[in-house]
Amino acid sequence: MSDDWTTGPDRLRFGSEPFYAAVGRAFVAMCAAIPVLFVIEALDYWLGLGLDPRGGIIPRSVYGLDGIVFSPLLHADFAHLYGNSVPLILLGTFVLAAGSRRFIWSTAFIMLVGGLGVWIVGDPRTVVVGASGVIFGYFGLLLARGIVERTWWNLGVVVLVGLLYWWQLFGILPSDPYVSWQGHLFGFLGGAVAAVLFRR
Repeated sequence: MSDDWTTGPDRLRFGSEPFYAAVGRAFVAMCAAIPVLFVIEALDYWLGLGLDPRGGIIPRSVYGLDGIVFSPLLHADFAHLYGNSVPLILLGTFVLAAGSRRFIWSTAFIMLVGGLGVWIVGDPRTVVVGASGVIFGYFGLLLARGIVERTWWNLGVVVLVGLLYWWQLFGILPSDPYVSWQGHLFGFLGGAVAAVLFRR
């Protein structure tokens, strides 16, 4: 996906043809990524590969550091993956629509900050997996980008997702012992910083 749509006054305008074209391509790309996650979960479940303890983040354990890279690709079960799929598609679409290079760098930064945050302050008796940290990172990125770049459609997406998934936003607070609020919080902060570092 090209970053060219972000250049020129007409291409910046919400509702322009290049804008819709970029969003459409990004949506297709994000929809194509979700089946990959389902294949990974299916192979792990059917073949008993035990990928979660092998590829998840184990806080303050050197054996859990590789989970910073692999944990967003793994999920505890299919219900966990189902819950993450729709917000990942929705938020990822608008992050990717702003350009593939920004998307890649921002996603890598969110994974790094969120993963390190979990590894440093998480419970060492747990194994953390799931893409929810990246989802909260995209949420923070779009919110900060809307403010930094004054793009109202980014803020509009954040408001829409907030209305649809408002109860999940409390995931940045320590409430459910089975939910990694550290991953959500540090992912959100990583996204906000990424919006500044990789701004247009």
